[in-house]
Amino acid sequence: MTSHPPARLLIAGGRVVDPATRTIRDADVAIIGDKVAAIGPRLPRTPADQVFDAAGCLVTPGLIDPHVHLREPGNERAETIASGTAAAVAGGFTSVCCMPNTTPALDSDSMVRLVRARAAESGACRVFPVAAITKGRQGGELAELMLMARSGAVGFSDDGDCVAAAGMMARALAAIKATGKCLMQHCQDHSMTRTAVMHAGEVSVRLELGGWPRAAEEIIIERDVRLNRTVGCAYHVQHMSSAGSVDIVRAARAAGQPVTAEVTPHHLLLTCDLIESSGFDTRYKMNPPLREASDIAALKKGVADGTITVLGTDHAPHTAESKDVPFDTAAFGIIGLETAFALYAQALVHDGVIDFPHLIDMMTLQPARLCGLDACGLGALTEAGPADVTVIDPDMQWTISPADIVSQSRNTPFLGRAVKGRPVLTVVAGQIRHRRNR
Repeated sequence: MTSHPPARLLIAGGRVVDPATRTIRDADVAIIGDKVAAIGPRLPRTPADQVFDAAGCLVTPGLIDPHVHLREPGNERAETIASGTAAAVAGGFTSVCCMPNTTPALDSDSMVRLVRARAAESGACRVFPVAAITKGRQGGELAELMLMARSGAVGFSDDGDCVAAAGMMARALAAIKATGKCLMQHCQDHSMTRTAVMHAGEVSVRLELGGWPRAAEEIIIERDVRLNRTVGCAYHVQHMSSAGSVDIVRAARAAGQPVTAEVTPHHLLLTCDLIESSGFDTRYKMNPPLREASDIAALKKGVADGTITVLGTDHAPHTAESKDVPFDTAAFGIIGLETAFALYAQALVHDGVIDFPHLIDMMTLQPARLCGLDACGLGALTEAGPADVTVIDPDMQWTISPADIVSQSRNTPFLGRAVKGRPVLTVVAGQIRHRRNR
């Protein structure tokens, strides 16, 4: 077999973002093979095989999404590992952490190995499985947590369902603490949401739709934080939606508890009244539901003051058939990988909540730390580190259209929305996985 020299890529003239210090400097990035060879001003353009002109662009560590649904195995009509990771690299993500609510659930070491093997075969980016906390995600018996951690699970969640019983949650916290991984909780008291399809408030009453109170989320977080006081497991609140939840997490972090939280683009930009004004458009049906402007203000404040440290899309693809039904029977959730950066920029940077370096930190280093990916150099852009790089044009203006959707599903309410800022180059392990003309 003939050996070939490693590929050389020079990303020239960009503004390199360091999420650890939240600083920006003018520099080139040279990549050889799957490693970053050098970072510095005016690096030589030879012997580069390819030169990417990044003038006016942010050059960042590869974006990481800690909360996606790839649907494989079991619901490949909605998404596959191949299509979901193609959507990811189109959105600038070089790593995604996939949730365990597949069929069957990712609740054994063999299932974790299966997803990793399929991702190695067909994935356009790195895929890290988040395994189930309980067998079948049913809440009755702990899954094989240590075995799954050893097989590559980067965290544990029953996402789509909450670990409802306090006794089970206490056992889960202790068992997951022993693995060194994080527990990601879907915070929903199901006894309060059995007939709920939207936020409980004036709009739900007017529309005569089942209301989902904020307390259904807040009660679970408050209970879990209390249970975790003597355990100290890394505890993460998924897709936080309520102002009260922000207050609980803020207090827990101030008390020194290892608690983190994430927020999605839709919970920062959309409110529940859109369900009425859109004529019951099921693309506005989320879990947890869209809430009110006061909740958005509280979530933004939580981002600004460091209460919320992680951004995650909760990319939830669904077939057209599961959304093209009456609102109360439609599936919950929307896709988000292709549009995440622009929407986060709109909600947080252009609205003056945080700056771009802070945003990049929340989309790279913080999710890497949450899932232990920083141990292998992900979430950072350093010499001799992994060549996972995203180049972003922060000034690119575009309108989200169906042509921009790479996912196998199309369930997003953001079609037609004018946005600013877009990834233009996605490099995974030194390989260009997505490139967009500027």
